[in-house]
Amino acid sequence: MRALKILVVGMGVLIVAASVALVVMIVQRAGKAIPAAPSGPPVEMSLGQPAGSRIAGIAPGFEGRVAVWVQRPDGERLVILDTRNGRALGEIRLGD
Repeated sequence: MRALKILVVGMGVLIVAASVALVVMIVQRAGKAIPAAPSGPPVEMSLGQPAGSRIAGIAPGFEGRVAVWVQRPDGERLVILDTRNGRALGEIRLGD
């Protein structure tokens, strides 16, 4: 019976120690600063679309790219932009 009491007390101490360690780790990670977005002058972007065009949607891509759905008088296009340098990488015609 004495061994059982020692075992229960030991496990109780381990549970308390693990809980304290978990709280300490959460507080340390919460205190770290979130890296700021790169600063610098804003990048001007131009889609180079004809008059009467409008942006119908925007979707983020990867590696600094953005897909822009453009509705033009002659059909719809998907324009891929590089946000790092502000240039259009290419267009995809949608539909016919």
